[in-house]
Amino acid sequence: MTVRENIKAILHYEKFDSFPVINFSYWPEVLEKWAAEGYVTREEIAGFSSPVKDPAERTFLDDRMVTTNNSEAERIINKKLGFDCDWGSGYKFRDLLYPPFLQEVIEKKEDGSQIMRNEDGAIILMKPGVSTLAATLSTGLTGRKEWEELYLPKLQWTPERLDWEYLKSLADDAGRDLPLGLHVGSFMGRIRDILGVEQMSYLYADDTELFEEIVETVGSLICRNVEEILKTGAKFDYIYIWEDLCFKNGPLVIPSVFDELVGPQYKKFTDMAGRYGIDIISVDCDGKIDALIPTWIENGVNTMFPMEIGTWDASIRPWREKYGNRLLGIGGMNKQLFSRDYKAIDDEIERLKPLIELGGYIPCPDHAVLPDAKFELVQYYCEKMHELKI
Repeated sequence: MTVRENIKAILHYEKFDSFPVINFSYWPEVLEKWAAEGYVTREEIAGFSSPVKDPAERTFLDDRMVTTNNSEAERIINKKLGFDCDWGSGYKFRDLLYPPFLQEVIEKKEDGSQIMRNEDGAIILMKPGVSTLAATLSTGLTGRKEWEELYLPKLQWTPERLDWEYLKSLADDAGRDLPLGLHVGSFMGRIRDILGVEQMSYLYADDTELFEEIVETVGSLICRNVEEILKTGAKFDYIYIWEDLCFKNGPLVIPSVFDELVGPQYKKFTDMAGRYGIDIISVDCDGKIDALIPTWIENGVNTMFPMEIGTWDASIRPWREKYGNRLLGIGGMNKQLFSRDYKAIDDEIERLKPLIELGGYIPCPDHAVLPDAKFELVQYYCEKMHELKI
């Protein structure tokens, strides 16, 4: 069986012949470190994006309409380490605001920080050489006037959102050895990007009707995009949704509001995906996600990825006990252990074994491998995982 076949079998509780070892890409800094240490070459990591040193150089990259499905560069690094594939890779398209807002620097500070307007029309604070998320200072979407004049026109479906010729090439999946995911965007996480957490909360309270219209518009656009893609005959093994709506203590949105407004959008979407034979619907949401899981599960989103351990000790076991076999999982491997020693890796694999035996679950380092990771420990983890007898 291929890696693709084994993964699909595990997530359908079917027999498989080899347990796949999955990752979620790498921080650019760790690749640079490994190149300096001689484990990989500069040429081998050239296909990965480098961190932006100067915020003014940030531009809208048209990679929203490309395939990042385990690119050649990533396959090379994965093979050296022993990973089979990256679950976070997949086909992307122009999913939300199109065309995006033009980015501009509004103010440069003495410490090198810059206040910018980004492609979402939000005002953000960018710090040079920092890879973490920028701080949102304010939003361009302050009310109905801005919504109707500036944002709504950018949320209309247009054929230019998709690469039609490339999609035709995805109709024939014979010989495909790795799973291919379809990145569909975000039902609420990107709304949070556009508004910022504070303004999103105020908008729901101050103008509920407008907030509902925004959610409905985004949900309808996602459905239209994906249905147009699937109508071409392009074949995908799973769908990947990005949300990022939680932090260490729980959701950034009231769970009942999420359920009431976003739940129906998920349901409409997953029903449509099911008509095209796609039944693995993966959601990427950081933080403590427990309070949002009911909405996902009840509306057809069945695969939690990643399963960020964090300080809240996330694990598939209590979720499986509560939701049964309909909840699938990819993630839950503590990537911080890659900076420690061999015993830490052995102990982690022992912790993961009984979770793997639950079925419908594949461990994966939570998010990209960190800059302090030791190449030899990541390689050792992969070797030991490949030796597992499940």
